[in-house]
Amino acid sequence: MTECWLATLFGVCGIVGYVGNKQALDVVLDGLRRLEYRGYDSSGVAVLDGAGGLAVERRAGQLGNLEARLDEVGRDSLRGTAGMGHTRWATHGAPTDRNAHPHVDTTGRVAVVHNGIIENFGVLRAELERSGVELASDTDTETTAHLIARAYDGVDDHGTAGDLAASVRAVCRRLEGAFTLVVTHADVPGRVIAARRSSPLVVGVGEGETFVASDVAAFIEHTRDAVELGQDQVVEIDDAGYRVTDFHGVDVETRPFHVDWDMDAAEKGGHEYFMLKEIEEQPEALANTLRGHFVDGRVVLDEQRLADQDLRDIDKVFVVACGSAYHSGLVAKYAIEHWCRLPVEVELASEFRYRDPVLDRDTLVVAVSQSGETADTLEAIRHAREQKARVLAVCNTNGAQIPRESDAVLYTHAGPEIGVASTKAFLAQVAANYLVGLALASARGTKYPDEVAREFAELEAMPQAVSTVLGTAPQVRELARDLATAKAVLFLGRHVGYPVALEGALKLKELAYMHAEGFAAGELKHGPIALIEEGLPVVVVMPSPKGRAVLHSKLLSNIREIQARGARTIVIAEEGDDTVRPFADHLIEIPAVPTLLQPLVSTIPLQVLAAEIARAKGYDVDKPRNLAKSVTVE
Repeated sequence: MTECWLATLFGVCGIVGYVGNKQALDVVLDGLRRLEYRGYDSSGVAVLDGAGGLAVERRAGQLGNLEARLDEVGRDSLRGTAGMGHTRWATHGAPTDRNAHPHVDTTGRVAVVHNGIIENFGVLRAELERSGVELASDTDTETTAHLIARAYDGVDDHGTAGDLAASVRAVCRRLEGAFTLVVTHADVPGRVIAARRSSPLVVGVGEGETFVASDVAAFIEHTRDAVELGQDQVVEIDDAGYRVTDFHGVDVETRPFHVDWDMDAAEKGGHEYFMLKEIEEQPEALANTLRGHFVDGRVVLDEQRLADQDLRDIDKVFVVACGSAYHSGLVAKYAIEHWCRLPVEVELASEFRYRDPVLDRDTLVVAVSQSGETADTLEAIRHAREQKARVLAVCNTNGAQIPRESDAVLYTHAGPEIGVASTKAFLAQVAANYLVGLALASARGTKYPDEVAREFAELEAMPQAVSTVLGTAPQVRELARDLATAKAVLFLGRHVGYPVALEGALKLKELAYMHAEGFAAGELKHGPIALIEEGLPVVVVMPSPKGRAVLHSKLLSNIREIQARGARTIVIAEEGDDTVRPFADHLIEIPAVPTLLQPLVSTIPLQVLAAEIARAKGYDVDKPRNLAKSVTVE
């Protein structure tokens, strides 16, 4: 087992490092608070006092436990302008004080925090123990503290004695797996060193101060100028700036970027939970995703290193993604196949490269990831590129690894999403996938320019439609409180309503810890109808009676079948669809929109439903158990 093993399943720990003109402890603690949404069960800090001292405090439990400990020892004992902090998932070893980060070497002069997995830590630990080092924790992280200390002291002959950055690079070359490391040394009081491999790390550049963090949210209060570290890179930061090298010490050219949202976007804005705020931000997020992508009569991407001829040569599309992003890909399949007449397969990124998919130069792989660092998706596109396929990234994070390794990029510009369960990021991904479809249709000539313009105009009308749907929230919340005692909920849909049903079920699982399943309604009599019993809530996403009349009549038949067996029907239907009203125990009306675009409006009541059921059960909507925002290790 390895450090952050739970991160391998669910998420990533939080990291903040700082060198500057402020008290590091204050900056680091504030940054850790902004990263709490990632999920954690211990935390710790290390501060360099500038006079050869290194103070470390760590505690299991919530950040409040650490702050109580700091008050107990006196915060003046951790005064200094350089330091770092960490929030950790419980890993190899219980979530105890001794396993919390930072970890130190035997002299207490080197401190390390770590995200990810060191896969060969067993070999490294055995090597250290043979040399007489006694490890104080059960983690793989502690091995790096001892190895870096030995490299710096010249005990291990790497030729790096007295050079902290070189020592970190030498140790990183020995490590296997995915990791972010941040290192401080009492002998180097004005400097923090950080390294990354397949785990996110970003540098914040301010006036007289520099930051490293796993997420820009940690330092957005101080600066919006940032640099994303690439694969196998090390950064040295001090109050004057930063230097980036590869693991062999060769200087690397960086790509600075400016964060296009501010502190207000990362605050709750008077809402009880971030997720409730983010649900209400969806009209704006949708508008931001669409803005600027229709130029001179055609749909354009943010970054495009593919020529129109490359797009014309495409004969097959794969969409690879995980979780809610995967559901957005299922919606994309309907749109791209309809508009472009191209076969589309939607794949779980975690399965994609293990089943040996058939790819070649004429295959387009669309990788959808909110963070741009999702490990399974990143490995999927690397596999695709090895097979010479072209890769287009749909991502919400400027400068992240997936867009850096792709041939084209479409940023969703949804802004920060703090709630673990995706809402506005999902809706923005759906919209971005439509833009990918229209860009392909335009380049391939399967739609005339006036048709592309008409489709884009219909997309531009969707933020207002989403605002209208948000008006149903009070009705949905009242219904949700009534459903909070249900043991299970089923979701049914057809056509684009099927991915919506899957997404609705996922939200309920994530937030309310209820058994929930989404089904294609046509499969009802092939097994799922056996689950129907008296009083079971069944959510039905109805297609338009005009746009998909045949499917509409079939779903009406499904509703009659489940009602006859005692189900309680919650029906999401187009305004004016009076034919469904007699068969709905609870009717939620959504605006009439083009059939392919309906997921942009039908998803929203399901988000509200899940959030309110979770609230009624007394759960933390922003921090569902066992989950974190980004999955950055396989």
